[in-house]
Amino acid sequence: MASCYPCRRLLACFCSELHDDDNGKDGEDLPVILSHRKLETLKTDLKKDSPERTQVEKRNSVVCEVSQSFIHNIPDKPLSAIEINELLKSNSLKEAYPHLQSLHLEFQREQEALGEKTSLLGLTSKEKDLSLLYGTLRTKVIDIIRHSSSLPSCNKELLCYVAFIIQEEENRKDLGRMKGWRDAWSSAVQDSVRDTLKGVQLDSREENASWLAVHLGHLGKVIVELLEKVKTELVDSYPSNFNVFETYVSSCHEVVGEHLKKLLEKITELKDYYSMLDFIINQYHSEKILGSPSLQPEMEKLKALTLPDADQIKEKYCNCLQEDLNSSLSKIIKLEKEDVWRKKDMPQSAEDGRFIISEIHIDISKLIAGFANNSGKIDANLKKRVLCTCLEALKHFPKRFEEEFTKQSSSLLGTDLLDCCLYSKYHVAYTNSFSSLKEHMEGYRESCPGQISELGKEVDRLLLSLRQALLKQLKVETEPFMKIMMTKTWLKTNDDFKEIMNRLEIYSGFGRSMKPLPAQLFANDMHYHVVKEYISQLLMKKYTCKGKKNKLAADKIRDQWDDLRRLFSDMGSTLDWLHPLGDHLSKIIEQENEKDIINFLEPLVENYPDMSEKQLSAILYFRNNDVKKNLKLKLNQNKVIQRFNVLKQNCEKKNTFFSDITV
Repeated sequence: MASCYPCRRLLACFCSELHDDDNGKDGEDLPVILSHRKLETLKTDLKKDSPERTQVEKRNSVVCEVSQSFIHNIPDKPLSAIEINELLKSNSLKEAYPHLQSLHLEFQREQEALGEKTSLLGLTSKEKDLSLLYGTLRTKVIDIIRHSSSLPSCNKELLCYVAFIIQEEENRKDLGRMKGWRDAWSSAVQDSVRDTLKGVQLDSREENASWLAVHLGHLGKVIVELLEKVKTELVDSYPSNFNVFETYVSSCHEVVGEHLKKLLEKITELKDYYSMLDFIINQYHSEKILGSPSLQPEMEKLKALTLPDADQIKEKYCNCLQEDLNSSLSKIIKLEKEDVWRKKDMPQSAEDGRFIISEIHIDISKLIAGFANNSGKIDANLKKRVLCTCLEALKHFPKRFEEEFTKQSSSLLGTDLLDCCLYSKYHVAYTNSFSSLKEHMEGYRESCPGQISELGKEVDRLLLSLRQALLKQLKVETEPFMKIMMTKTWLKTNDDFKEIMNRLEIYSGFGRSMKPLPAQLFANDMHYHVVKEYISQLLMKKYTCKGKKNKLAADKIRDQWDDLRRLFSDMGSTLDWLHPLGDHLSKIIEQENEKDIINFLEPLVENYPDMSEKQLSAILYFRNNDVKKNLKLKLNQNKVIQRFNVLKQNCEKKNTFFSDITV
């Protein structure tokens, strides 16, 4: 960089760090303590006409002019310490600093004159005055810097004097001189930034629910305004080696970090954690603040600055979100309790009129989608963490819901048929709702596979519980009629079976009101349950046929079994392997001769290998297989039983059914 003036050597004591000569040699090695003779020479030479100035940066020209002004004004005789102090207090640095330098030179001359002689009292007093004056100067310089961002443009010259004084004092090597002027400047800059940002509007949450979002919005604007002023007004008041813009940006960044940490301590609500993360991750480096076009290109290399650990804030955000979600889920249960269960509000049908629905899954899905979408506006990583947090919290909801629903719905199970119907419809509606919830949540499997699997298990457990509750109620309603099965009354009339079929038709209608997958599972559950109950009656030895009643009983079983098969096939049961059982048993029961039963054992054992010897004996008892003879003849000597045991040894176990029936 070229010098401002050819007589660079004369200015070296003031501008040694500002300019390099054409050979690149600076003035750091030149004497910086001027004697009285050298000072006079310097003044005389500066009055000479200088050659044409080379083209230099504006800021260096300004500082050189300030340097010239100071040098011209160094008086031969300094003002008194009191007068200099008054000038400093009134910001008259242009007049005060030359007199302070003159006083310092005077002190040096007197000190040199004394040599090694003991210092006079007056000299000691002057040394003390100098120390106090330099302290006042440091305080005044710091104060000016601290308020520099609020200085009117007409006072920019004052800041130029400050910059010159800092550099001049920094370059002096005198013993006893104050050190750390550049550090003091940096600290003052940071204090100036801190004062500016401290003045940003900050409402309390009682005054403004959006207190933090509003404050951070104002904070961003003030940061930009401050740095714009630094760039357009303050930078030119300093030599380039002060790195003014970089220092202000660094200070601003540090102060903002401190400020955000303090704000973080006040945050208790999710929206405020969101505002904080949005400011740190999105706004701070965007065109709204550091990326503002008005701050470029100087800001470009400084944008890598990072604010407080966003990961810790994300963790706090997720913890707060989990609390909010748990609270919302509790409210959903509370609303169901107050607006549905206590009021006995009948569940509504979907728009197509096919399914009975509850809106629980819609509310929950919207909640989680809202949390995920909002967090996705921060970044993808947070969205994934939020989803996993939501699903982890949601995992406990099915059990909480079941406990409260069971407690509230039990009151519906009385003698009132309408209440019993409402009880069943509630179970259907919630079966559909939680099935839909599971389907919706599957869309998040890629992000949170573990949480989705755990949630799926809990929802499946609840769905099973809801189906079992319906089956239990079905059993309560059909049990009185089931007890008449396989009795003398049953053999004479179909009334009881018709009552059973009527109930089954009703519950088949409930199944048709379910979504396809739970409907199919419910059909299987019903199918298995009814067949098991029906066969159980046959194995209870409540009745034994005699003579032609064998054929009559077999035909009745066959007819009723066909009715059950049609019903469950229409419902969509996939338990086709249960269908042949009625035919197998009918054929055994209708045989007149016991030896003929052996011919029908193989398909029975092949399809139902878990049937026990005791269960087969119960069927033979129902057929009236000469009970008195069986009492005398050991079972292991009975040819039917013997053949049955041989077949069982050679068969491969497939389905299990009879194992669930206790005889």
